[in-house]
Formats: sequence, C-alpha cells, structure tokens
Amino acid sequence: MTHAPRDHFRRRLLLRTLALSPLAAPGIARAQSAWPDRPIRLVVPWPPGGAVDQLARAVQQALGAQLGQTIVIENIGGASGRVGGQAAARATPDGHTLLLANDTFAATEALPVPGAPSLSQSLRPVALAITAEHGFFTHPRSGLTHARDFAEAARARPGALNVGVPGIGASQHLTSELMLRAAGGLRVEHVPYRGGGPVLQDLLAGNIDVGVVTFSAGVPHARARSLVPLFVTSAGRPPALPEVPTAGESIAPGFVQDTWIGFFAPAGTPEPALERLQAANAAMLSDPALQARLAALGFTPSGLRREAFASLFDSTVATFAAIARERGITAES
Repeated sequence: MTHAPRDHFRRRLLLRTLALSPLAAPGIARAQSAWPDRPIRLVVPWPPGGAVDQLARAVQQALGAQLGQTIVIENIGGASGRVGGQAAARATPDGHTLLLANDTFAATEALPVPGAPSLSQSLRPVALAITAEHGFFTHPRSGLTHARDFAEAARARPGALNVGVPGIGASQHLTSELMLRAAGGLRVEHVPYRGGGPVLQDLLAGNIDVGVVTFSAGVPHARARSLVPLFVTSAGRPPALPEVPTAGESIAPGFVQDTWIGFFAPAGTPEPALERLQAANAAMLSDPALQARLAALGFTPSGLRREAFASLFDSTVATFAAIARERGITAES
C-alpha cells in the first residue's frame, strides 16, 4: 500500500510519454491537418469589377464546397496590387488567408519599390487557376474600330492616344509596352488607374481613348456594344468573342503575352494546407458547370501545381523586368 502513490505516478508518466511518442503521431497529425477550421479570407488586391474579382466570385462557392468552409472575399486595391499583397503577406500563415492574384504580382517583383519588402519573399505560389488574354478596348465614339486604326493613330500622333491601364507597372501596362514594341515601336500615353474596374468606368464614359484590361472584364460591355474590342494579346482568338483578332495577326506579328490568375499563401503556411488547396483547386476546375461559367468569362482553367506555377511566375518576372528596363519604367510607390 505504501507504494501505490508512486505506482500511480509511474502509470501517469508512462501514459504521458506514450501520448507524445511516435505511436501517437497519427492522432497529432490529424489534429494539425484539420484545415480549414474556420472561414477562409481570400484577398483580391484590386477593386471590384476587374478580372481577378470576377474569378474570385465565380469560384467562391465551388472552392468553399471543396474545402468545407465559407470563402470571404476582401477587395484591397492600391499601388498596382501591392497594398492587397502586403495585407495577405502580413497574415498569420495558417492557411486561413490566401491571395488571389494575376501576373501583375510578377510585375511588382519586376519593378520593386525602393525600401519596400519583396512580396515574393513573403508569399508563395500555390496553384494556378486560369489563363486568359488581355484585351484592348475603345469607346464607340473614339473613331477606332479595328486594330489597324489603333496602330495608324499611334503612328500618326506618337504619344497622343490615351491608354488606360490598372496602374503604372501593372501587367496590362507592361504587356501593352511589349505589344507596342512588337508593333514597330509605337508610342502612346499610358494613364494609370487603381484597377481594371476603374479603367472600364472611365472608358465607358469616353474619358480615355483605349483601355487595356483582362479581356474577360470587357466582354459584357463588348456584347452590349458599349465598348469596341480592338484585339487581344493571346496566340489565338478569344472563344468568348472569336471575331476579335489577335495582336499577332493584325498589328504586331508573332506577339503573344497571356495573363494568368492563381492562388498564393503566406510563407510558412503548413504543407497539409497547401496540398489540400492544390487538390481543391484541381477538383473544382474539373467540374463541367464551372468550366462553362469560366469559359463564358473568357477564362481557360489551368490547375497548374506549385512547382510549374513557380516557374511560370519567375519567367513572367524576367519578361516584365526586361521591358521595364528598356522603356525606363519605374514602379508607383
């Protein structure tokens, strides 16, 4: 009887040791991998109305169903996507804050702001959702009806055409510069906005000559005949409006520069969460109903995994950095 307390202590110590031993690891792993356990904040670094916002709202329910949680979209625009990117980068890396960003994220890395942190050091590519094309649109009263009209006007009056873009250094701006070079060194005046939505608003009001946005964002206005699509930047014509020519076939021989949108997570996000997000992205994109909805918006589902997405990101940074140096473009601070 005198040894009972000591025996009781030993049994408790043994049970505690077993609980922390490798034999108990599966239970611990299950607890750690129970992601997500609350709603997921999806940061869109642009105001409502642009292509990234369109995609976020198109996949919101489908992604939520795959992950078993509500997806809460938060639009944080400013500084060509940097403000929203920084907000996502500062979040706790537990998988409950994600960033949905387009190739402008690569553009911000190609044009770093002095003293500002590098977002690519704080955010990691997780899964590519879609690819698409950028489109050049004009107002019906501009007098421009074809790609050649745009080229002739830019050639006749260098720098006179006002071309709206979602920020200096945004992917649309740098893609426009690449296209202008391919078209023989054309010159226009790029007018920066806080996102694709504001570009379209001013274009619809007739306040600028041309706007460059992800093509899907302008499709509804083109179908309503409130905007005229001049050309796209992809290799082939857009399925949503196949009558619209490519820049390569009309004014810039051989030119191709697609855009893309994908998911990023703060550095340090647990591996199980990243793997599950990759799987959820692929699963939702395989749904025919969602595929049809994305096609109507002008998006091509991708599902590219992390390694390939990271390579695409790096190559986009290199392309944008080269044209920025050539044209003397610096980032908006």
